[in-house]
Amino acid sequence: MPSLDEAVTAVLAPVFAAGGELGGDLALEEVAVTSAGRRKVVRVVVDKAGDEPGELDLDAVARASTAVSQALDDSDALGEAAYTLEVSSPGVDRPLTTPRHWSRARGRLVRAVLGDGGALLGRVREVDADGVLVTLEPQAVKGRPPRAADVGAPRRLAWAELVRGEVQVEFRRAGDDEPDDELDEDDELDELDDAVEPDEDEREDEQ
Repeated sequence: MPSLDEAVTAVLAPVFAAGGELGGDLALEEVAVTSAGRRKVVRVVVDKAGDEPGELDLDAVARASTAVSQALDDSDALGEAAYTLEVSSPGVDRPLTTPRHWSRARGRLVRAVLGDGGALLGRVREVDADGVLVTLEPQAVKGRPPRAADVGAPRRLAWAELVRGEVQVEFRRAGDDEPDDELDEDDELDELDDAVEPDEDEREDEQ
C-alpha cells in the first residue's frame, strides 16, 4: 500500500507532467505530508522546469499553489481530513543530486562532495551528459592555505564520482559591479558642510 506521500505525489504528478496545467513550466520536486492534530500539513516544493538557471518568482509559486490545491480537493488522497497546504521553491540548502539541479546551478559557487570521501569548491561552468565542469575556487584543506595554482583551474567531474553538490551563499557574486550611487569622500564632506554651515545671508538675519 502506498504511503500518504506517494498517494499525494501520484495525484499531483499529472498537474506537472507534459500537457498538465503546469507542465513545461514548473517541476514537482518534493511532497511531504505530516499530521498536526486533526489536520494534515501538505508541503510541496516546486521548481522551474528545464535546466536554465534562474529563480522562481512568487507569481509562479502562487499559480502552483492554486493548481495543487484544486487537484487535492478533486481527489480523495487525504480522505475527509482537513489540510493545510504549503507550497514553496527550493531553498539554497537543497542538495544538487540530479543533472537538472546542477544545470540550474550554473554560475553558482558549489561544494562538490565526491564518492571517495573528498570534496572541492568550484564554480559550475558546464553540465552535459558526462558530468560537470567547474573552475576551482580557493579553499583551505586541513588548515593549510589554498594553492594559488588551483584557483580558476578547470576540473571535470563525472556523474559517477559525484555524490551531491551544496550551493554556497555569496554576499556578492563574482563580476558584480560596485554600486554606482555612492558618493566620494569630497562630495560627502561638501554635503555635510552645506547642511551644518549657514550661508552669509542667514548669519546676517540672525544678528
